[in-house]
Amino acid sequence: MPFTDAIEEAYERATGMEGGAPRDGYSMRSARRSINLLFADWANRGLNMWTYEERTQVLTQLDGEYDLGSDIVDVLEQVVQIPATGTGGPTRYNMSRVSISTQATRTNPLTTGRPVEVYYNRGTSTVTAHIWPLPDGAYTYTMVMWVLRRMDDAGAYTNTADMPFRFLPAFIAGLAFYIAQKRQPDNQALIDRLEADYEKTWLRAAEEDREKATLKITPRSSSYRVGA
Repeated sequence: MPFTDAIEEAYERATGMEGGAPRDGYSMRSARRSINLLFADWANRGLNMWTYEERTQVLTQLDGEYDLGSDIVDVLEQVVQIPATGTGGPTRYNMSRVSISTQATRTNPLTTGRPVEVYYNRGTSTVTAHIWPLPDGAYTYTMVMWVLRRMDDAGAYTNTADMPFRFLPAFIAGLAFYIAQKRQPDNQALIDRLEADYEKTWLRAAEEDREKATLKITPRSSSYRVGA
């Protein structure tokens, strides 16, 4: 759905008037700002699965810090990949994500080897990866990441929203709620109703937009010790 159609629908809900869409440039710019703030709210609410992407970062010998880009919200999983040797394909090893405390208190920060840990500094403009140990010269290592990218801003009004169709009801409900707060600040009953509708439709969409992989838990008998 183009943003123009979404804005028109949201304005009708926020004003209670059919055909109550904005007719001036400022109102359209105001609606676009609301869209971008709404998308920021979605990023804070949790994982939007359509924004999952696989990214790679080639690691340089003795370099432990890498700028991953300004469009990444967070990194979900990561592995370090060793290139193919002989007839075998590339091999991947797990990397553990560590806290700032672990990163800051290392007693041997300049150790070299195959990277096994990573700390992500989620700054105001970019995400920076700090890996440890520092890559040695044994292989050309590659860090393979599955990231949560930032949703595209509204941009031009004729653009199509960066979301699957199943989230359109939550998007329009949220936009109507945001617009009503600015256009009808004294109509608290309407604002409360639109907010409740937004939360309800968001929850419905979020419950469907989740990981559906099978979870299998197998107990390990070796983990138990039986006393005599």
